[in-house]
Amino acid sequence: MRTISELIIHCSATPEGKNFTVADIRQWHLARGFRDIGYHYVIYRDGTLHTGRPVAQVGAHCTGHNRHSIGICYIGGCTKDGKTPKDTRTKEQKTALKQLLTALHRRFPRATLHGHREFANKACPSFDCHKDYDSIFNT
Repeated sequence: MRTISELIIHCSATPEGKNFTVADIRQWHLARGFRDIGYHYVIYRDGTLHTGRPVAQVGAHCTGHNRHSIGICYIGGCTKDGKTPKDTRTKEQKTALKQLLTALHRRFPRATLHGHREFANKACPSFDCHKDYDSIFNT
């Protein structure tokens, strides 16, 4: 198993209220030259958790941080125009993300939490992950 030192949260940068799937994201990433979907987990708008790339494999979601990280993506992150960043997480997505981060923290207790925007000039994940989830990591 790889050493995991970072959990990195992303948004799909898709319009609020629209559903997308792991298969959709996989196709977008393949079109960009990736060998598979870059994220390890994807949280749909209804809160269901879906597996992307296996955790044992290095992801393709954050340049310079893929080797020792897990990439987590929620569907949404933009207003209906598909361009303006917005926290579009549903109540179900917030709950699922909290549950996933809690489980991953138990499995990888030394891993730190990050939003993609900490490492890239992007608004992704369109919310302050530290404000919402640092309490999981400070126990």
